[in-house]
Amino acid sequence: MAKEMTLLWGSGSPPCWRVMIVLEEKNLKGYNQKLLSFEKGEHKSAQVMEMNPRGQLPAFKHKDRVLNESYAACIYLESQFQSQGNKLIPECPAEQAMMYQRMFEANTLSQKMADVIYYTWKVPEAERHDSAVKRNKEALAAELKLWEGYMQKASGPFVAGKTFSLADVMVFPAIAYLYRFGFCEERYPKLAAYHNSLKDRPSIKTSWPPTWLENPQTQDILKDL
Repeated sequence: MAKEMTLLWGSGSPPCWRVMIVLEEKNLKGYNQKLLSFEKGEHKSAQVMEMNPRGQLPAFKHKDRVLNESYAACIYLESQFQSQGNKLIPECPAEQAMMYQRMFEANTLSQKMADVIYYTWKVPEAERHDSAVKRNKEALAAELKLWEGYMQKASGPFVAGKTFSLADVMVFPAIAYLYRFGFCEERYPKLAAYHNSLKDRPSIKTSWPPTWLENPQTQDILKDL
């Protein structure tokens, strides 16, 4: 089954990481994969554009089915291989509802992270304003306080309760990305505990971004958040 799958991915990309975590959780090992470099512009290569005309990673294919949105690919894999590996959608209706809520809320977290981390990359120098930087950081801080509260009230160690689910697949790479950019553990102890409890989970550890392993030095963009 895995041999009928192809994944084009980039190291450190949370969307790519999500798909890789699910493939590990479902024991779909031995799939065809190719690590591409964002820095070299390989995500705009002909091979990627053929699968994903947006020129973005991941680009994922199972047989003749192409899924380039990480949420779509993860839900598809769980649906197609639900009896294999670890079940990623809880059977309990309450936990299932919470899982869907939290996994789609992760989109907001990711967007607010991007507004801060990529501000100088996305906004031309002449259009940058300190007020915008301040506003973006305040919005991200408010978002993180919301997630800190979610983890405070959680009924278990995971985002949606007592079991690892698709919600964690979406949320954990975003939290790990925060720490890559200098996020302070002391200010958000529940998120820190969540990160530390999951970073050695086999599916996460096995798929940990190789560039992060090669260069563990973090950046400090979020140190004052």
